[in-house]
Amino acid sequence: MINIRKAEAKDVPAMMALVRELALYEKAPKEVTNTEERMLEEGFGPKKAFECILVEFDGEIVGMSLYYFRYSTWKGRRLYLEDLIVTESHRGSGLGKVLFDKTIEIAKEENCSGMMWQVLDWNIPAINFYDKYSTRYDEGWLNCHLDF
Repeated sequence: MINIRKAEAKDVPAMMALVRELALYEKAPKEVTNTEERMLEEGFGPKKAFECILVEFDGEIVGMSLYYFRYSTWKGRRLYLEDLIVTESHRGSGLGKVLFDKTIEIAKEENCSGMMWQVLDWNIPAINFYDKYSTRYDEGWLNCHLDF
């Protein structure tokens, strides 16, 4: 049985486990410096920084879509998909599509002009997945970061 629901504070350990699994897949496990405590405060405290929906299969959390809203002076309100994660044992089962479709639905309900996210250029399975949605890929833009 599949269930999609909004994440709750009690889900933070499972959410962080998914983040760590994704970091392993992306060959960057040491890059995860976030903590459960920080995720709890920033996702479920008074100054929420993100929203998250979860997919459960037979009562077990097996995936999540973590997103937030941003504002573009060119496009208006946009949904930024930070992570779409399905645990390895459930990839290819259609749960990623269910999560992605629900995220698109949320963006439309929130009157967003669109949705954006990033994908690593070597992650061919993810690129093939996004291609099914007629995704447009930007050229000429570099990701920039300041770490504090």
